[in-house]
Amino acid sequence: MKNKSVLIVGCGDLGARAGAILLEAGWSVTGLRRDIGKLPAGFAGLAADYAAADADFSVLQTLAPDFILLTLKPAGSGEAGYKAGFSDALRAVLHGLGEHRPSGIIMVSSTRVYGEVDGGWVEDDSPLVTNDPAALAIIEAERQLLASPHPSCTVRSAGIYGDPNGFLLRRVARGELCAESPVRYSNRIHRDDVGGLLAWLLQRWAQGVAPPPRMIAVDNDPAPQFAVETWLARTLGLTQWRTGAPTPRSSGHKRCRNIALHESGYVLQFPDYRAGYGAALSSRITGAADAEKP
Repeated sequence: MKNKSVLIVGCGDLGARAGAILLEAGWSVTGLRRDIGKLPAGFAGLAADYAAADADFSVLQTLAPDFILLTLKPAGSGEAGYKAGFSDALRAVLHGLGEHRPSGIIMVSSTRVYGEVDGGWVEDDSPLVTNDPAALAIIEAERQLLASPHPSCTVRSAGIYGDPNGFLLRRVARGELCAESPVRYSNRIHRDDVGGLLAWLLQRWAQGVAPPPRMIAVDNDPAPQFAVETWLARTLGLTQWRTGAPTPRSSGHKRCRNIALHESGYVLQFPDYRAGYGAALSSRITGAADAEKP
């Protein structure tokens, strides 16, 4: 049987993680990004800026990948950056495919698109936001994809973590924690689980099991942000800290259920923040020890 091929648009960290799994499974993997010199070994490269105003992807019709994975990000801050990086980029990719019809397209989206702001529960098909210009640019990209003739799935990811030197770990290590009240829930997913989930969905799709149109990518434990940060502080050995540090996008919060993710059959490697941050902290300690070796 012919090996399957995938084109990963915007092939950064997540694309590299998903692509490495597919490459190991015998897939042909092409990464599209500006600097193809940063692609992992074994990846074919396609040098392009998907967010450029004059982006021309007519080469995609000739490349004719079996599947496409879109790992897009804003091209800058504000509404214009999100439009360039999501809705405009998606339009350019679809145009570039011409008459080619891939077996499936997965777009990595964000739980930012949901309208809940008061800590309530959100599921895969919950109502969307109507007053956030950046989120509306992501929603427009999703709608373009859904309206296209291509089978598609949008994976709406919560906060992606796992970097042992990430911003939150560095802030907590300084003894700077968010406020305890009012309670603000946070949702997250380890970067290895995002990559694993994307590869899992593509492999299942290649076997004839299509994913649903929408899927929330979060772990099993939406938790108060203060609980997460105090656990991190104690795990780091801190006994005292200051509270009141700002949290990202402090205008609202929600609790996300990962119903479709579990129904897909994917098993989370890190089902909650303790498991995921525990692994990140172990990597941090190991890295620090290695740095001290002569």
